[in-house]
Amino acid sequence: MSNESTVFVVDDDLAMRNSLKWLIESVGMKVETYGSADEFIRNYYPGRAGCLLLDVRMPGMSGLELQEHFVDHQIRIPIIIITGHGDVPMAVRAMKSGAVDFIEKPFNDELLLESIRNALLQDVDQRMLQSERAEIATRLAQLTPREHEVMEMVTSGKANKEIASALGVSAKTVEAHRARVMEKMEAESLAELVKMVIAANVYND
Repeated sequence: MSNESTVFVVDDDLAMRNSLKWLIESVGMKVETYGSADEFIRNYYPGRAGCLLLDVRMPGMSGLELQEHFVDHQIRIPIIIITGHGDVPMAVRAMKSGAVDFIEKPFNDELLLESIRNALLQDVDQRMLQSERAEIATRLAQLTPREHEVMEMVTSGKANKEIASALGVSAKTVEAHRARVMEKMEAESLAELVKMVIAANVYND
């Protein structure tokens, strides 16, 4: 995990915030605490590395509402829900919205820390995928419309002759387009190109 990663704690209970801050800092992690969802939104800017430890029942916006706010605004940060009033529908709602864990108070300190570590690792993985997506998008933007067509057909398993027939061009022209696609996409093999196309399609869903 990154040294810049921060565990954001949002809980209206001051004693609980202080207890969580002490626990998390005791294992060398950075912590920021907030007493409400509104306070957290005012101080958080999307893109900060870390995870969110979020209480459910708070004055104003609830923890689940904050989680859904992030989903609606496509803000991706791993969220651990903590609550002293958990029930099955609440847990289902949280997990469906992408929570990485749902923990009821009182909780085991070691289990909570393990959940936080997993959330921070997930954040690192998400950032790597986002970086990969940006790189693939940059390469795709260099392709001409015809090169896009050729790439889609090549990666769907069509032979050069089939592509040439479908596009009404010669096989040599297809070979030239294919070579430029491989060069612009910086793919050393067809398998690598296929992986990039799959990744691009996944990200665009």
